[in-house]
Amino acid sequence: MCGIVGYIGDQQAAPILIEGLKKLEYRGYDSAGVAVYDNSQVNVVKAKGRLKILEEKLSNGNNLFGTMGIGHTRWATHGAPSDINSHPHTSASGSIAVVHNGIIENYLKLKEFLISKGYQFVSDTDTEVVAHLTDYYYNGDLIDTIIEVINKVEGSYALGIICKDKPDEIVAVRKDSPLIVGLGENENFIASDIPAILEHTRNIYLLEDKEVVLLRKKDVKIFNLNKEEIKKEVFTVNWDVTAAEKSGYDHFMIKEICEQPKVIRDTINPRIENGSIVLDNIELTKEDIDDISKIYVIACGTASHAGMVGKYLIEKLARIPVEVVVASEFRYGNPIIDERTLVIVISQSGETADTLAALREAKKRGARVLSVVNVVGSSIARESNDVLYTWAGPEIAVASTKAYSTQLTAMYLIALYMAEKKGTISKQEVEGIIEYLKQIPDKVANILENKERIQYFASKHYMDKHVFFIGRGLDYFVAMEGSLKLKEISYIHSEAYAAGELKHGTIALIEDGTLVVALATQEHLFDKMLSNIKEVKARGGMVLAIAQEGNTEIEKEADFVLYIPRVEPLLSSVLTIIPLQLFAYYVSVAKGCDVDKPRNLAKSVTVE
Repeated sequence: MCGIVGYIGDQQAAPILIEGLKKLEYRGYDSAGVAVYDNSQVNVVKAKGRLKILEEKLSNGNNLFGTMGIGHTRWATHGAPSDINSHPHTSASGSIAVVHNGIIENYLKLKEFLISKGYQFVSDTDTEVVAHLTDYYYNGDLIDTIIEVINKVEGSYALGIICKDKPDEIVAVRKDSPLIVGLGENENFIASDIPAILEHTRNIYLLEDKEVVLLRKKDVKIFNLNKEEIKKEVFTVNWDVTAAEKSGYDHFMIKEICEQPKVIRDTINPRIENGSIVLDNIELTKEDIDDISKIYVIACGTASHAGMVGKYLIEKLARIPVEVVVASEFRYGNPIIDERTLVIVISQSGETADTLAALREAKKRGARVLSVVNVVGSSIARESNDVLYTWAGPEIAVASTKAYSTQLTAMYLIALYMAEKKGTISKQEVEGIIEYLKQIPDKVANILENKERIQYFASKHYMDKHVFFIGRGLDYFVAMEGSLKLKEISYIHSEAYAAGELKHGTIALIEDGTLVVALATQEHLFDKMLSNIKEVKARGGMVLAIAQEGNTEIEKEADFVLYIPRVEPLLSSVLTIIPLQLFAYYVSVAKGCDVDKPRNLAKSVTVE
């Protein structure tokens, strides 16, 4: 959650901070603020609401002067959104300013200690503890002080700190929350994510937990908690800055939906050689795979829905038992894990707090961890035994679309790779599925070319109060993701159910006019889905059906039908989700919702 940016150099800091925060607003957008040093004091300006309010307060940063500063855009955890609870937070004298992403778990204990020392608190946040604690321990050396502070705090954090007494220094540190360092010429940066600084530099340091950074305009030094300097390799970003811009689209979400043919192709093509799947540098031999007794797939939200498709594919093709576990629950169920367990972790950002914690627990118990991640060099990627990158590029809209599609694609590749190595399907079968897989990007493009029909249907149903999604087999897992997309960006109550469970209670919710989205792309389950649609219609429901081209019999039962190009049913998930993403998008637009920044949500969930 929350976005952090910091700058030190020769340029005016405030405009750079504002521009950086614009690129990070997807991480939180209920308040924002900046702190800039102006040769005599630290000036703090902050405002409740979207970043635009702060931008107007500062005239785009042009009325706040100084060449060193830090900024923050907030997703509230402790304390409701307000000017006072906004970051940066300062010490009582105003000489120290702090921005923070994460949660200080022992803040109440620290707050009591600081109150006993005479400190007064003005906000409801946990972050203010860090500002006062920094003031309490300050000894003239910011690095020594911050090491002392982080030895006292518990929880997750990325911190950026400036001090009036150190006009040429920014200090930063991270633990379980993302933070990078950008390297420029006579200027340096910190940020929660690459897009915030990409206009200024492509050279960055990827920080590990509890590494403390000292930024000056001419140099950057990194220390461990023993104040020993650490040498790091420079990571060069290789994607274009325009990848993080709207490029003429009304919203990032529709841009990212329309990018799916390209990113799916980018995920597939490098992994196919001579009719076989190759998984980058991952060394999973036949012996390794034969020795796997169980696979856990661990993820949150959208990524967990991709994991459910992955479970179906691995069990069907490779015949290995798979369990999908929501990351936030994984550690609390005392999972049965040993050296014969493979854990597949799925995360777009590679920084998801619950998923990262589950990964560490799995490794501690002896499991091998294979992560499916979009962001190169992220924490999950670095801490996994093996990594399969999805190559979706930067995804800015809070509601995931192209990241989900590439996660699905990655799970197809993993399942096929395991099945071929294990010999559970023939070489000929593998080659056949690969040929179908290579056609997927063009078929996705075909659906996108006909999106007006979906837009028309959305225009008739954007005022609906309740929507239900049903499906069987793979369609059920896709229905779950389609339902999530609709609820998170349109705020319409939506639920997904296994179609066969309708008669076990759920059908009581169907009444005249209730919209039910019925997915019927699985040939062997098509007749059963027709029966389920009839059950819905008999109770007065309105049915939007999604089926493969040619299955026109469904038109006799459904009120409105969307067809996906004909494909091997095993591969239908990547196609079926596209009209559901578009439906959610167009409903949200018709309702006037903020599509890219849905209320109460943030892109990267870096707190538990």
